[in-house]
Amino acid sequence: MSSIRERNAPRNKARKGAEKPFGKRPEAPAQGWLWGWHAVCAALENPLRGRPERILATPDRTAELASRFPGLRVETVEAQRLNQLLPGAVHQGLALRPGDLPEADLERFAAEAGRVLVMLDQVTDPQNVGAILRSAAAFGAAGVILQDRNAPQLTGALAKAAVGAVDKIPVARVVNLSRALEQLAEAGWRAVGLDGQGELDLDQALDGGPVVIVMGSEGAGLRRLVAEHCDVLARIPMPGGFESLNVSAAAAVALYEASRPRR
Repeated sequence: MSSIRERNAPRNKARKGAEKPFGKRPEAPAQGWLWGWHAVCAALENPLRGRPERILATPDRTAELASRFPGLRVETVEAQRLNQLLPGAVHQGLALRPGDLPEADLERFAAEAGRVLVMLDQVTDPQNVGAILRSAAAFGAAGVILQDRNAPQLTGALAKAAVGAVDKIPVARVVNLSRALEQLAEAGWRAVGLDGQGELDLDQALDGGPVVIVMGSEGAGLRRLVAEHCDVLARIPMPGGFESLNVSAAAAVALYEASRPRR
C-alpha cells in the first residue's frame, strides 16, 4: 500500500532526516526570482504575467534570449554575478524577476467528465510541489489547489523543479481546504483522498467523473478534517513491499491513473 507522506514514512513513523554537518548554512537565494532556462522562458511566454521587472543573463544566454524574444531588455552579467545573487542555485546562466502571476479562482474549474484537479494539504517542500506541478501539467490536469498560508511561493527552487509548469497550469490558493472541497462538491466535483490506509485501491475509487485528488503533507498525511471532506480515501497498491512513496512520485502515479479513460 502507498502512503502519500512526503518523506517516504508511514503515519507516526516519519523517518528522521540525515544529520547536517556543522558550520555555516549556505546563504539562501534572493527571494522572488526565477531561474533556469525552462522556467524563465515559460514565464516570458505567459501572456497572463505582468511585465518582467529585471532579467540577468550571461553573454551566451543573452544571445539565446535575443533570438527567442526579439526586443527583450536583458542585463548581461558574468556567471559570478548570478552565483552571488542565487547562491547554490542551478541557474543555467539566467535569472528573472518576473511580473505578477494571477491566481486562479475555484469558479474557473468546471466539473466535466475526465477532468482532474490536484489539492495539496500543507505540502511545503518546494521541490516536491514543483515536481507535482510538472506532473499535473504533463497529464493534463485542470489545475492545482494550494493552501494560502502553508504552501511555498511559485518562484525559486519550486519554479526550477516545475520546469516551466508554474506558467502552464492554473494554480488556486485558498484559505481553507475543507471549505474549498465543499465548494467544489457543490459544483459537481468528487474528492478522492490518497492515504495508505484507504479503503479502496485508487483505480477502484475513480469513475471517470470530475475528480479532485487530495494529497497530504510530509510526515502527517491528510489532516483529519480534510480527509473527512473527501468522498473516499484510496491507496496506491504497492506489491513490491514498500509502505510509502514520496508525495511527488505518488502524485505522478495518481495523475496517470486518473487520466486514463474510464468506461
